[in-house]
Amino acid sequence: MKKAILGMKVGMTQIYGDNGVIIPVTVIKAGPCVVVQKKTKEVDGYEAIKVGFGEISEKKLHKLSKPCAGQFAKHKVAPQRYLREFRLDDITSYEVGSEIKVDTFEVGERVDVVGTSKGKGFQGGMKRHNFGGGGNSHGSMSHRVPASSGATDAARVFPGTRKPGHMGNVRVTTQGLTVVGVDAEQNILLVKGSIPGPNNGLVTVKSTVKKYRQPVSGK
Repeated sequence: MKKAILGMKVGMTQIYGDNGVIIPVTVIKAGPCVVVQKKTKEVDGYEAIKVGFGEISEKKLHKLSKPCAGQFAKHKVAPQRYLREFRLDDITSYEVGSEIKVDTFEVGERVDVVGTSKGKGFQGGMKRHNFGGGGNSHGSMSHRVPASSGATDAARVFPGTRKPGHMGNVRVTTQGLTVVGVDAEQNILLVKGSIPGPNNGLVTVKSTVKKYRQPVSGK
């Protein structure tokens, strides 16, 4: 069964497994998420749930747009900072106003984490595409400058040629990560390895789309 939840990346740390091996983990403050809207085939043409994460304080309610504020008022749900739609296999168990908590995931489960990578601004070819660069000897005029842009007979640069440009700040999905810890009291999820995005960045944790032959022990 597909599951999904919104959360904030707290940072990275490490824990010890049962065999004494150090496991690098990312700490995610996941949920609780509130079901704001339930979409059905009869009304919307497809089935999905819209969930909110991060309750907005009263001082910031004036920043909400009228349509957004009206949606919260219509469904009698506290205003939320982030809204996302999840298409799940079965949404009959979800009702407007119900909460999705971190204990929906179990230790050893595989998940995909979606986030926005860190923005690094305009970068050259060596940092952006791992180019080797030119010679470093005295007199070289191309230490870090990209060389040929391709064939000269075409008299143009082909689309998709790797060039300097904007790096980062894109949607990234890390697949097949293992859940190694779940703390339902503090809404904490520990995932083995690293995930995209900076600390305090919004991430989506959902059931992995890939199938694995052997079960994961989480150790």
